[in-house]
Amino acid sequence: MADEKKKEAGAEAKKPEGAAAAAKKPDGAKKSRKAGAGTGAVKIAADGDTKASPEKEPRLATFYKAKVVPQLMKELGLKNPMEVPRIQKIVINCAVKDAVANPKVLDNTMDDLMAITGQKPVLTRARKAIAAFKVRAGNPVGVTMTLRRARMYEFYDRLVNFALPRVRDFKGVNNKSFDGRGNYSLGIREQIIFPEINYDQVDKVRGMTITIQTSARTNEQARAVLAAMGMPFKK
Repeated sequence: MADEKKKEAGAEAKKPEGAAAAAKKPDGAKKSRKAGAGTGAVKIAADGDTKASPEKEPRLATFYKAKVVPQLMKELGLKNPMEVPRIQKIVINCAVKDAVANPKVLDNTMDDLMAITGQKPVLTRARKAIAAFKVRAGNPVGVTMTLRRARMYEFYDRLVNFALPRVRDFKGVNNKSFDGRGNYSLGIREQIIFPEINYDQVDKVRGMTITIQTSARTNEQARAVLAAMGMPFKK
């Protein structure tokens, strides 16, 4: 019996350091491993997913399918629902003339657009050098972005229901700003009309141009689909 106890004591003394360290792991490590096992790999957001509603369809997209499509089929005399015009994308451009002398001004502009749309814009650079404006070819002069799918519907929803009604002395948008191919352009003078912008943190009031591209073939079809989705045109 004494010999057996000596052998067991010798085996315990010869245990590798890794095994001893594994035996002394805290309980928290085991719990964290178990918790992480059920979550799986990190999920990367697909194109069109938003931070607010990654899985739920935007409210305006549901409204378009349920209400706008049947309404426009009757008004325009269409037989196939696929013929009904729809919004394809929204392009936002913001030119910053102060960026010629101070390119760091574009950082604040990008932050504002990111807060408004939930998407990071890209810089636009001058194609030609203009001596009168002290612009060289390749200098950053503004920012732009293109919204599609869920972000497009959510931005349009906030634009027509929250931002435009906050414009001072608002009487409706121009109903003639179409290019003849179903695209509509809208100019905004102040970015502070969007509720996502904190007025106390704005360094300067800037405007932007919003272009809404639709699948309509005529101005009348484009005006009909935008009006059905809430665009407040002048009467």
